[in-house]
Amino acid sequence: MLKGGRSWIFEKQPAILSTGVVGGPFEKQGKLSDDFDRFFDDLWMGQDSYEKANRTLIEDAVQIALDKQKLQKEDVQFFLTGDLINQITPSSFAARTFSFPYFGLFGACSTSMEGLALAAFLVNHQGAEKVVTGASSHNSATEKQFRYPTEYGGQKPPTAQWTVTGAGYAVVGNGTDFTSPAPRVTSATIGKVIDLGLSDPFNMGGAMAPAAADTMTGHFQDLGRDPSYYDLIVTGDLAGIGRQTAMELMKENGYTLTEQQYKDCGLLIYGEDQPVQSGASGPGCSAAVLYGHLLNEMKKGTYKRILVVATGALLSPLTFQQGETIPCIAHAVSIEFV
Repeated sequence: MLKGGRSWIFEKQPAILSTGVVGGPFEKQGKLSDDFDRFFDDLWMGQDSYEKANRTLIEDAVQIALDKQKLQKEDVQFFLTGDLINQITPSSFAARTFSFPYFGLFGACSTSMEGLALAAFLVNHQGAEKVVTGASSHNSATEKQFRYPTEYGGQKPPTAQWTVTGAGYAVVGNGTDFTSPAPRVTSATIGKVIDLGLSDPFNMGGAMAPAAADTMTGHFQDLGRDPSYYDLIVTGDLAGIGRQTAMELMKENGYTLTEQQYKDCGLLIYGEDQPVQSGASGPGCSAAVLYGHLLNEMKKGTYKRILVVATGALLSPLTFQQGETIPCIAHAVSIEFV
């Protein structure tokens, strides 16, 4: 059901039935290592290119999610996913492996919640019984495409972020068939493209913060809610600079987010001793943190209601070279453990 200008209420409350979360060697050293299902010991992952390794991340995470529910690929109606590589080829090649009916998505780092919102919409309105959705990123493949190959050893400013090598995927199914308490998708708010004129590719958090604030404000207005409705509000990967900016913008919009209630996936995944500048980024960041750590915390009873706002910078190497500014977007999904 459409609520307000850009939000959906899911009356049937589709459930997140199972998840698969896979990471690289750097993520294994991070704060959330216990919430991953598997780690690879090197960035090549048995492949001869980083792009193929990105595909391997996807395939492993999806297979883990399927195995947890003892599902065959024929049990899945649709596959919704995306990544950062040109033409989202790792996602498309993974879809080739599984032979799922496939929607390829690109929302940059917002793809994780774009996919979850659409998966819940399909299941809620009987367009599917089971949908696999998620997102991934690979540090070395992304650095090579958007900035410099890691072998170059280029220096980065303090505003830069570290792209997560990881993948998080979920099986979303009909909530009415799942009688025990489970994480259920109850609503979603679709973002608008926001561009306030920033052009620095090493300050993604600052560029994306206005989009996050716009979507959160729209969510609260559409649903008539206050931030206190949620036990946790978490953005995708604004990291240190972007998170602080988002808090200030939300205050200007009339909503106060407390330090305790409002977190950012880009500040949760790595330890303080890991050299990630401002924090983490990448579609795999919010996907891994949600489908691993946050859902585990919900099952433990730490949180009952969370709002996940994944943010994305919609630039490309070409637009940056042509002097364009950075348009950004954010999608919000509310998950309740009921």
